[in-house]
Amino acid sequence: MSGAGTRRVVVTGASSGIGAATVRLFREHGWEVVGVARRADRLEALAAETGADIFVADLTLQSDVDALREHLQKLGPVHALVNNAGGAFGSATVEEAAVEDWQRMFEVNVIAVKRVVSALLPLLRAGIDEGDADAELPHADILTVSSTAGLTPYEGGGGYNAAKSGVHALVGALRLELAGEPIRVTEIAPGMVHTPEFTLNRLRGDQQKADAVYEGVTHPLVADDIARVIVQTLEMPGHVNLDLVVVRPVAQAAQHKLVRGELKPRA
Repeated sequence: MSGAGTRRVVVTGASSGIGAATVRLFREHGWEVVGVARRADRLEALAAETGADIFVADLTLQSDVDALREHLQKLGPVHALVNNAGGAFGSATVEEAAVEDWQRMFEVNVIAVKRVVSALLPLLRAGIDEGDADAELPHADILTVSSTAGLTPYEGGGGYNAAKSGVHALVGALRLELAGEPIRVTEIAPGMVHTPEFTLNRLRGDQQKADAVYEGVTHPLVADDIARVIVQTLEMPGHVNLDLVVVRPVAQAAQHKLVRGELKPRA
């Protein structure tokens, strides 16, 4: 652990899946963690389990984001932000999809990230000066979890493709805009990740359809896999920036190339 014991990270979307797994692993590595999400009961259970600080917020509301910033100012220095909150809603075609689903996806996946980055950047800058004096390069981190859906479109994913493409562009622009400051801007783009809620929410609670997405896939990624990538990325030496990390299970060679069944060497 690269001197991370004195560092504080904010993790959004912390109530389940990748976010909750990331909070757990950061705490295991000695970080101070602030988990942010809408569901108070889930956050309270996570706090009891890990000792993390928590804050209940809907990041699509500016008033909640402002309140989060004020809360963090009272806690002390902030050194890293993990933008993990997001989601997909519906799998209809571009022609037939509900505009409301697209609006919701843009609010959650793109606009909320912009809100949080704008609110917390001053705190991250201040945290650089109050960080680990023994670090090779005092720095701050903004890490955003996007998706391979933002890199390669697919049928039935138009709204999610567009939203994740939007956050991919946001991260790229932010990295250019912050050039010259010791602030690392990283994007983690997962492929197939089997979490209890993501696909179920996308398919309107149809458990049978959700299970079919992963049927026969040997070792799809799980939340702990992505959490490991996130923590390892932020614990890299301060001069190392991983601009874009694409993470897929071995069974998924590309967005359109998914192998179902046993993986074995060719004869």
